[in-house]
Amino acid sequence: MSQIRDEKLAESGERKIEWVRRNCPLLRSLEEDFTKEKPFAGKRIALSIHLEAKTAYLCKVLAAGGAQMYVTGSNPLSTQDDVAAALVKAGLNVYAWHGATDEEYEAHIEETLSHRANIIIDDGGDLVHKLHTDKRDQLPYVIGGCEETTTGIIRLRAMAAAHQLEFPMVMVNNADCKHLFDNRYGTGQSVWDGINRTTNLIVAGKIVVVAGYGWCGKGVSMRAKALGARVIVTEIDPIKAIEAVMDGFEVLPMREAAKQGDFFVTVTGCAGVIDEEDFAEMKDGAILCNAGHFDVEIDMKRLREIAVETSEMRNNIMGYRLQSGTWIYVLAEGRLVNLAAGDGHPAEIMDMSFAIQALSAKYLVEHEKDSLEKLIDVPREVDLEVAKRKLHFLGKEIDTLTPYQQEYLNSSSL
Repeated sequence: MSQIRDEKLAESGERKIEWVRRNCPLLRSLEEDFTKEKPFAGKRIALSIHLEAKTAYLCKVLAAGGAQMYVTGSNPLSTQDDVAAALVKAGLNVYAWHGATDEEYEAHIEETLSHRANIIIDDGGDLVHKLHTDKRDQLPYVIGGCEETTTGIIRLRAMAAAHQLEFPMVMVNNADCKHLFDNRYGTGQSVWDGINRTTNLIVAGKIVVVAGYGWCGKGVSMRAKALGARVIVTEIDPIKAIEAVMDGFEVLPMREAAKQGDFFVTVTGCAGVIDEEDFAEMKDGAILCNAGHFDVEIDMKRLREIAVETSEMRNNIMGYRLQSGTWIYVLAEGRLVNLAAGDGHPAEIMDMSFAIQALSAKYLVEHEKDSLEKLIDVPREVDLEVAKRKLHFLGKEIDTLTPYQQEYLNSSSL
């Protein structure tokens, strides 16, 4: 039996999912294909991704392919109760509600993994971690899984290096059609959607500090610049730091950047990126938020300990006054700001990412009998199939090589 907040909210969730469906032509085409082919007939899929309308539509597409779906959210603050209700009304099994406590969140993951799932679709690695610790009795049923995020892949690489990973995982985040668009353009837009709707403050003329210059950091920096901000990037990788400089951004250590920033956005996948010493350097009124998967990039535990006063300034903005009198404001409890304080990536972006997820899951089923590596790159043909379909729906055409050009490129005597 599903565990959700209120089944009566389904109508609102259905409207949200229908809007996504209308704006995700790639997933619609896969839904049509899957309805005919039933690639997941007889299979059970356990899924943990931020539970909002775009994820819900992915779940319905997989269900159209014959899958029995068991669904939870990957962050308590990003779960939308009306969307969860709509999925239950559609016959899917859902275990999630908005604002779940840590204990409730863990219980929802436990229940999601209690149904002999064959395919795991994860966002951040919580399902995979739980399977390898508290739910090992479920491991024999698992064919493999797919991981959505950079953070999840970091965890998978650590498990694989320690020879602890028990089944193949497709690294969806590493696909070109995922990280080049979702991480850069999706994160870039949705982070500022979340910040702007939450703060109602102007960005133009402000100093924005972006911690991390991976694909997500590139997107956040690019959008901040477009909004009129001066951008400072902090990095630990000298190559990425040079790239940030050549993209027109200032590069500083966080301790120095902390003195200047008006807005701070962390997108590193690491812990303790902004710590007590950084807090002490900040301007009065500095605004902090996180766009990495887990709420560990800003040291919220220490900030709460050293604050002499706290005050909820407005919805999703908590103020912390330090001994010095400085006020520091944190958005969405330091959780993923684009989902905890917004609606996440645009539908057209997730159309591509979730198409990669769906086709990667199909790939695992098709290769169930094969001996696969524990960490698998998204097959190139899957990446290209998604790109070709997306171009078609964008109404764009590209050139193809002539036989002469193919011969020329394959010749050893260029």
